[in-house]
Amino acid sequence: MAGTAAVFLSTEFDKASPVERDGMVWTAEELHLDKLPKKHHRKPMMQTVLALEGLEEYDKPEDGDVRCVNSVGSDFVYFQLISGWVQKN
Repeated sequence: MAGTAAVFLSTEFDKASPVERDGMVWTAEELHLDKLPKKHHRKPMMQTVLALEGLEEYDKPEDGDVRCVNSVGSDFVYFQLISGWVQKN
């Protein structure tokens, strides 16, 4: 069962998107990226972005948590303000 956290990839991500609603674009302003947590907490790697979506079921993410997603080859930061994971540049 998929969770409730959203996953946002950079528009510069040049591979097939592994997230639903591929093609929707959100601006930095809409995502409040200027308020993204500055302090990060490294967490264990995940295999897919789908695993990020369901973390609240067994390892609730906290603001600033960072997880590498193996299938994407990138780090994602949990941003509590939007209840989502944002790909780090």
